[in-house]
Amino acid sequence: MFTENVVEGSPVGRRVVLAVAALGAAGVAVGSVVQRALDNAVAPLRARDTTGLTNLIPGDGFQIYTVTSSVPHLSAATYQLKVHGLVNEPATLTLADLEAMKQTELTRDFQCVTGWRVGGVHWSGVKLADLLERVGVHSTARAVTFRSFDGFYDESLTLEEARRPDVLVALRMLNGPVSYDHGGPVRLYVAPMYGYKSIKWLGEIEVVDQVAPGWWERRGYDVEAWIGQSNGRSDRPV
Repeated sequence: MFTENVVEGSPVGRRVVLAVAALGAAGVAVGSVVQRALDNAVAPLRARDTTGLTNLIPGDGFQIYTVTSSVPHLSAATYQLKVHGLVNEPATLTLADLEAMKQTELTRDFQCVTGWRVGGVHWSGVKLADLLERVGVHSTARAVTFRSFDGFYDESLTLEEARRPDVLVALRMLNGPVSYDHGGPVRLYVAPMYGYKSIKWLGEIEVVDQVAPGWWERRGYDVEAWIGQSNGRSDRPV
């Protein structure tokens, strides 16, 4: 399905991932101090590593964390979102299909578990609850699994969390379409949870019968990632 302009990716080097994950886990406990240490520690890696794991996006305060050396570039014409699993009407939606649905706007912070935050980000997209209503959810469903079209990254929410009004299948952010670096053309945005729940390069939504820990959670992060109530943090935005 996702084949246009694909550069084959590979998992990042094990030592790079483990080092960054370990420092990120430490950031859970001590916040911005460790984030500065993380930035210093990975600086030499940026010079010789092509994973993009620790790149910065100039000018908007975001940092990029990816788990592969490359991600397919999908255009508006080639993007597709597969919605399936315990649903009545499985669907494969184009970007145009998503744009034709009711759009919801939010202005909320984006906060990383490692301590950095970008305040007052303007988001726009389809409420995940509306998308689930469109396909119809079976009575046996309890959770939703998300997968990125890089082929490696996955995340999950309970069905109750997925139906919150502040969870978006985001098409726009920062007053423009979601860029490739930010996880476009389409990404998830889970406003009340740390950023690792807001999966980038969203390519698949599967409705399932139980929560499955995501990529970062299998490496030690909390499955429940409420800002200020998980991962040992007490830093809920005001």
